[in-house]
Amino acid sequence: MHHRCGRLRGPVPRPPSRRALSLPRRALCERASVSRLLSGFLVPSTFRAVEVPVEIGCHHLEAVPGLTDPGRKLAAVLPVTEDAIYFGDNAEILPTFPDGTFQLIYVDPPFNTGKNQTRLTLATVPDEVGDRTGFQGRRYRTELLHKSSYRDAFDDYLAFLEPRFHEARRLLTPSGTFYFHIDYRESHYCKLLLDEVFGRECFLNEVIWAYDYGAKTRRRWPPKHDTILVYVKEPEGYHFDDSEVERIPYMAPGLVTAEKAAQGKRVTDTWVHTIVPTNGKEKTGYPNQKPLGIVRRIVQASSRPGDWCLDFFAGSGTLGAAAAQLGRRYVLIDSNPEAIRVMRDRLGVPALCADGRRWTSEGEHTAGQVAGRLF
Repeated sequence: MHHRCGRLRGPVPRPPSRRALSLPRRALCERASVSRLLSGFLVPSTFRAVEVPVEIGCHHLEAVPGLTDPGRKLAAVLPVTEDAIYFGDNAEILPTFPDGTFQLIYVDPPFNTGKNQTRLTLATVPDEVGDRTGFQGRRYRTELLHKSSYRDAFDDYLAFLEPRFHEARRLLTPSGTFYFHIDYRESHYCKLLLDEVFGRECFLNEVIWAYDYGAKTRRRWPPKHDTILVYVKEPEGYHFDDSEVERIPYMAPGLVTAEKAAQGKRVTDTWVHTIVPTNGKEKTGYPNQKPLGIVRRIVQASSRPGDWCLDFFAGSGTLGAAAAQLGRRYVLIDSNPEAIRVMRDRLGVPALCADGRRWTSEGEHTAGQVAGRLF
């Protein structure tokens, strides 16, 4: 199997000019860390360690000190030896992993839409006075089987993300890659913050995932894409092998040779891919589940068989499903008890608490109360 190591080419972009940065505060940043770019150079962040007791379901333990506090002392280091699902605040769990543990980190955090993200699982039952009309005028009654939801709003989104970005960089191997999945509302602000944390020279790609579903406004161009920002740990020697990625059909196969048309074309940085079908086997019912095909490309290109992959906003566990299919190892973290249940059922892996003990249904009530505070 052929693997290639990449090297970023071309000059490193210059820092933004003072004039370019003389914009309204909301247009550039939401917190002081990004506004430090105004000086034209980067200044390391300083954080205050905070320790508070946190109840996370199955037990009571002290929270780990502030993520980026250089003097932090961890109570324990979680071994990374088996595929695992962890329940708890990723701010507590990430510092317990050793440096350079993961070849690939993909995260799909809440997008800060300011809304409650909800998905309903419905069933229809024949009923002469039901609320729906089906084929040939037959009437059906809708029954709610399950409801999944989470609050997607933050007072200071970048302040929430910054320490987690620092941990992501620490946890990458020297040849590792970080994929950050976001949408148009926050992608520009997150790009500035990621440039600060990883270094602008470590920016690899902006991948656009284009889809066509949902309502379409008539007041502007309907937004129908997500953005995936890609950063590497080091600008030289990172792993990238798109020969492992399934090729896609040519849009005009008649304009290329029959051999090329049969082979397909390489995937570019613009991915046209359907959402998870509502009636497909892949559907878990978890809000904003990402398609397996999208995450498979990421795993194939930026990791090798046997490599460790991490998603610390794991949701429905699609990274774990892709990693398992492709012979990679994975660690998944989420603070939502419903996500833990979905991943546990989908992947057949027991869920653990932040201290490594098994997460059980006895802790789900308390865990649900805490999860509402974590985000």
